[in-house]
Order: sequence, then structure tokens, then C-alpha cells
Amino acid sequence: MNRVRDWGLLLVCNLIWGSQFVLVKVVENQVGPLTTVLLPMTIATLLLIPFAPRPFGMPRPDLVHFVLLGVAGQVAAQVGATWGAQMSLAANAALLNLALPLFTALLAFLILRERMTRLRWIGLVLALAGSLIGSGIDWTSLSLANPAYAAGNALVLLGVTGSAFYNTYSKKVLVRHDPVDVLLYSYYFVLLVLAPVTLAAEPGTLRAISHYTAKVWLALALLAIFQYGLSMVIFLRVLTRLDATQAALSNYLIPFFGLILASIVLAERLTPVMVVSSLVVLAGTFLSTVADVRGEAV
Repeated sequence: MNRVRDWGLLLVCNLIWGSQFVLVKVVENQVGPLTTVLLPMTIATLLLIPFAPRPFGMPRPDLVHFVLLGVAGQVAAQVGATWGAQMSLAANAALLNLALPLFTALLAFLILRERMTRLRWIGLVLALAGSLIGSGIDWTSLSLANPAYAAGNALVLLGVTGSAFYNTYSKKVLVRHDPVDVLLYSYYFVLLVLAPVTLAAEPGTLRAISHYTAKVWLALALLAIFQYGLSMVIFLRVLTRLDATQAALSNYLIPFFGLILASIVLAERLTPVMVVSSLVVLAGTFLSTVADVRGEAV
């Protein structure tokens, strides 16, 4: 029953993360890509402070861990994903992002000594296959080997690696700290790095704030509360009970929740293939999360 609960919580997290595509569409005409990260993350940080057991009691011996989570994890993930998507093709970025659970499994083995069981391998293959079939990647425009997109592809991979590192290294830090503290402390260092980068790359950021519409502010608030706040707290709490590899496999659901929400909010077409492939991904995540009992690794 506890595994089913955790699987359900991961579905909620990925539903929230899948909504990012729709919310970014709402704000993209008025807000730069880095500002779209900085503003809601700043709001989320302020909202987390009252709920953190020790909001300003960061232990000095663990300072390096939170620097790594914030800079090598979140900053790399956000900057890589933002700039990489701009400098590469959408098809390239979509395909490379499917490597996230694979990168997480590798880092989980190297950092946490997690190993893959048979059911995890089966779940991974199912989820990856479902994602490849129904992700909507335009295979005709795919151009990974084109030198013109090499920098963009590298940045996307940097973002994927940053997310995988955050997912994995967080579990190590969660042994000693509350999930809200871990998230908040890592956000402190994200803001220290991301704020000057954003102001340098998007100098009109502060001047433009007074011109944001109510719709844009609502979208930014939803990103802050759910994307960078609630979903991350839920994910880290689940991570205290599941292996990082198991939790990360659920990320294959993000594109499908994004497509479903886009079909509802943006009236984009949802095809039968997308529905079937999402069920395959659900089956794969269920096997690796709920049905998997620690056994002999292969």
C-alpha cells in the first residue's frame, strides 16, 4: 500500500511538472526564459521559509552539499534546459531529455551504489519505449550530428545531467536533513548564481516586471507554488522512501501529462497513439515502483 501511495505521489509530481509547458506558453511573450525560472523560484523560496524546520540554520559541515545541489544540480538543470532549447532543435531536445532516468540510474549507481533489478530493467524498457512512441518527436527534423546544434545539444545534456545529479545527490543529503530544508538551502545557492546571470543575459528583466499582465503573474505564481514548491517537496519526501532510480523513472510521464494539459488548455490534438503509449509508460513506472521488491541485481 505504501508503494502504491508513493507511485501516486510521483504521478502528481509529474502532472505538475508536465504543466510547465502550458504555463511557459502563457508567459513567453512577456518574460525571458531565465526570468521565467528566476521569478517563480524566488517566490517559491520565500514561501518555503515558514515551513522549513531550520530555514536559516544551514549546518556548516554540510554547506558543500547544498552548494553542489544548488549549482551543479538546479542551476545546471535550469540554465542547460533553457539555453539548450533555444540553441538546438525541439526534436533534439525532446530526445535528449529522455535520457534523464538513464543518467539518474548511472549516477545512483556511482553515488549511492543502487543497482538495477530485473523488474526495474523491464519497467525502464517499457517506459522508454512508450516515451519514444508517443512523445511526438519529429523524427524527420532530428539532427543530433549537425555541428550547428552541437552547443545547444551539449547544454541540453548539461541540463539533463544537472537534474539527474539533483535527484541522486538529494537522497544522500536527505539522510540527515528534512526535505523542505534540503530544497530551501539548495534554492538559496541557485538564486545567488542565477540572479546575476539573468540580469546580465536579460537586462530588461526588472524594468519589464511592471508591465506584466495579471495572466502572466498568475502563471508565474502557479509555477512558484506548484512547480518549484509543492511538487519538489513531495518528490523529495518520496525520495526518502524509494531509490533514486525508481523515482526518476516516473519522469517519462512528464511529456504525456504535458500533452494532455496542452490538449485541454491550448486545444492541441491528443491522438490514440499518445493515449496508448502513456499507458505503457504508466505500466513501466508501476512495475519499477510498486511491483519491484529488492532482489538480486542484474
